[in-house]
Amino acid sequence: MTQTVQDTNQNLVELSTFLVGDALCGMDILKIQEINKLIDMTSVPQAPSYVLGILNLRGQIITSIDLSQKLGLGKTDLSLDPRNIIVNSKSEHIGLLVKKISDVVQADKNKFEPPPSNMGGIQGEFFTGVYKTEDKLIGILDVEKVLRLEET
Repeated sequence: MTQTVQDTNQNLVELSTFLVGDALCGMDILKIQEINKLIDMTSVPQAPSYVLGILNLRGQIITSIDLSQKLGLGKTDLSLDPRNIIVNSKSEHIGLLVKKISDVVQADKNKFEPPPSNMGGIQGEFFTGVYKTEDKLIGILDVEKVLRLEET
């Protein structure tokens, strides 16, 4: 049985890629509501250390977390103009602070490989897999696992 063009298209996903520390990560672009600069936040007392605070984005309350700190890579340097990726998770919106936004990469889900146990200093548990391009290795972020707000 031959693979049709429609079958091939169903296996394609657009990955929005970004840097967390020096690691190139990506997630399905459909999970992203928007990407913006870090704006004024209100700190949350007794929140885990990676929770930067909450912000009001056009009437929506967004919890912002430092993705680098959540993944165990230290704190994101706020002086380097990082970006906040706003993602939809169940009934809430979460901001993931990242060092830098990179490209959108079209990827074939059939070519995803299992994540290594340790990927560039990041625990593999936060990834659903990796995708190899000609010159890069992209860690596919498991957004739901990252958004579980218990301390890592």
